[in-house]
Parts: sequence; C-alpha cells; structure tokens
Amino acid sequence: MLTTLAVAGYRSLVDVVLPLHPLTVITGANGTGKSNLYRALRLLAAAGHGRAVGAIAREGGLDSVLWAGPETPQGPGAQGTVRTRPVSVRLGVASDDLGYLLDLGLPQAEGRSLFTRDPEIKREQVFTGPFARPGTLVVDRQRGGVRVRGDDGWVSLAQVMGPGQSVLLDLADGTAQWETLALRHRIASWRFYDHFRTDAAAPARLPQIGTRTRWLSDDGADLAAVWATTAEAGRSGPLDDAVERGFPGSRVRIVAGDGGFRLQFHQPGLLRALDAAELSDGTLRFLLLCAALLPADPPPLLVVNEPESSLHESLLEPLGALLATAAAQTQVIVVTHSAELLRALTAAGGEPVELESTGYGTRVRDQLPLERPSWHWPSR
Repeated sequence: MLTTLAVAGYRSLVDVVLPLHPLTVITGANGTGKSNLYRALRLLAAAGHGRAVGAIAREGGLDSVLWAGPETPQGPGAQGTVRTRPVSVRLGVASDDLGYLLDLGLPQAEGRSLFTRDPEIKREQVFTGPFARPGTLVVDRQRGGVRVRGDDGWVSLAQVMGPGQSVLLDLADGTAQWETLALRHRIASWRFYDHFRTDAAAPARLPQIGTRTRWLSDDGADLAAVWATTAEAGRSGPLDDAVERGFPGSRVRIVAGDGGFRLQFHQPGLLRALDAAELSDGTLRFLLLCAALLPADPPPLLVVNEPESSLHESLLEPLGALLATAAAQTQVIVVTHSAELLRALTAAGGEPVELESTGYGTRVRDQLPLERPSWHWPSR
C-alpha cells in the first residue's frame, strides 16, 4: 500500500507531501489543486510505462506544467520573478516496502533539435522505507550515470541512461532487478478513472468484442467483458449488491453473440431488458464505476476523479458504499467536490485530505509540520 505521495514544482503543487491511506478522500474548493494532484499521480504512473517524458511533452512541455507563481511563494498578491534555481518537476511515492522518486528538468538539446519540449530525467532513486536516504537507496541515477547497491556495496554501471530513459524500464543490470521490476509492475498497474463518456456514441453503449478482461479501460469500452469476467470468476456478488443499492430490484446480464458482448439492464416493471445504448447517462456511469471498482482481480491502486459527476443525489449513498467496498479489497484514492459523498466515505473509514490555496501554492489544510510525512529530495 502507498503511504506517502510527494510532489514539488508541478503546477500549483509547489511542495506537497501527504499521507495516503487505504481509502483517501481528496477534497477542497475549486482551484485548490485537486486536479493537479490527480494529474501528478497519472504522471507517476506514466513513469511505470516509461512514458513520463512524453506525458509532460503532451501537456505542452515543462513550461506548461511548472508552478506559475514566484519561485519562493510569498502569499497572496506576490508576483513572479526570474527563476534562479534549476527548473524542476519532482514526483515521488513511498509504500510499505519500496519507494520511487523522479526529478525532471530542462533538456540539454542543441538549438536546432526538434525535441526541445522533451524534459530530461535528471535524477531517479529507488529506495526502501518511508523516504529516500543514503542507507535505504537501492538504485541511484544522476543524469546519465547509474549506480546500484549489491551485496558488496555500490556498483557504478557502465550503462549510460539516455535523457528520456527510466531505471524502471531501461536498466540493463540485474543487481536491482527485483526492486525495479516490482516497482514497474506495481506502478504500471495503477488504474485511473475520470469522467467516463456516456454520449450516444460512447464505446460503452456499443457491442464490443468479448474476451476475458482484467480491468476496465479508460473509455469503458470493455464494460460488458469486465462484468462477464468478474461473474465467471465467482466474484459477481459485490457487483450485484452495488446494482441493487443503486437501483433496487434491478440486475445486469451479459449477452454474447457473434463474438461480441452486450450489457443488458433488467429493471422491475419493464417488459424487456434495456440495452446499454438505451440507458440514461447516470445509470450507465454508475454501472461503469461498478465495473471499474469491483473487478475480479483488483489492481494495487484505484484513483477516481469526481465519481459523483452526472449522478443524481439519490446515487451518492450507493456510490459511497461502492467505493468503501472497493477499498476493502485494494487502495483507493477519491477526488471529490461532493460534501455528501465525503460524509459517506468518512463514515465508512475514509481519511479526508482537504487542499487549500492561499497564494503559497497548494497546501494540505491544517497540516502541522510534525504531521507532514518525512521526505527528502536529492540534489542534482
């Protein structure tokens, strides 16, 4: 389980370190940094796929993702000045056993290069324990050079890492193979769900090729396949319970034909089942959340951004129960605007983290210095 998330220099997240729990609920007013925290986690997940550099380039490059205020925030009304320190976007997580941090900076490319939007990985560390320190490091990468800790101490590798290469994906030496593979697999398995499409042409409304499917895709196209996979694994009970809480007396059935799967929704009082194409936006969105949160084989982390969007208030209590059920099986992070959903999740054991922004960048409201998890960013 992740225990700490640290972000520095990314949009409004000038210097944020927050504890994570089995069910963490991120709240706060508009503009306080909730979406930035969600994006930062997605950027870390991209590192597990070796795509962190490309992810920042698609956001417009480092210039677009850096904190836009003063280099050292001075409070409301303070104006930005010329930067004197190296440009840096730093991201890190710690878990029960392993941690990882990443420092991205400006490219050292020739003026005529076509890749001037590509940030460079300046520093990477893999470590054990709650934060990186000399005694807990397993892999230490500084620009192109990498050293790994073996049985007889540190070994500097002959391999030179390219500016966009990551130790999680491209490290050739086998000394730290277990740690890097475990981290890469874990991070690459995180799942993110943010505003499913429910329009008339949404993939979830159309029949799809049916194969055993472990986790719901970002666009929900494989809704029927995930539901059928969960049912065949004997894990449909929580799904059925969630549907019953949201729509009493209703049930979902998956129909197969010509290699394709279709979801049908049976409601009391109707003479026939409704196809996914006929469902209301809110009903389809709730079913998508059910499949995302309750697969047969839960991923190590589920991050859900504003799951209450487009749902009627009558579905917020069932949604809270759905998220709490998911958190009993895996770690869940929820970003929400809804006070009612927050109350439901807090009552179910969720830990609220409220963000605020008062001119100093995003901060955790009422977080005292001793309550902030220990964290150390290495120098370049």
